[in-house]
Amino acid sequence: MTVYESDLPGVGKKHEVELGDGSRLIIVTHNTGKREVFRRASADSDSEKLFELTDQLARQVGTLLEGAYFQPVQTETIETLLGDNTLIEWVEVGVDSDIAGKTLRESDLRQATGASVIAIERGDEVITSPGGDAMVEAGDTLVVIGPKTACRDFVALVKGT
Repeated sequence: MTVYESDLPGVGKKHEVELGDGSRLIIVTHNTGKREVFRRASADSDSEKLFELTDQLARQVGTLLEGAYFQPVQTETIETLLGDNTLIEWVEVGVDSDIAGKTLRESDLRQATGASVIAIERGDEVITSPGGDAMVEAGDTLVVIGPKTACRDFVALVKGT
């Protein structure tokens, strides 16, 4: 998938997304926040306006499309953007991770990365707001919140990348 971005002076930004069939999805984000969505069947054809959304509705639809409420397929990484720079990310703890078998306090992840563990998923069990004495086990999925760079550092530390 290729995405093209261009400025529209006095209007906002335009993003064109190449779709697999040769058509393009075009999203115009106005400076007011309004979004207009178009489809162009081919490079030579005119664009057809599909719909228009307010800023708030576009953000709500965006969270649905990204899978924030429902993940139909198990994926390698899941992340949800909150605001401009804050992520919620799900990170699986591998058997060879340095933090497997340690408590959150012993792992020192928050101090090392700036990201906070807000939940631990362990099979069907979810441990919400885990304290420093919560044990991290291989196979756990840590739900983390923090700035983008802190979350990236967190993933690198946990996965050893």
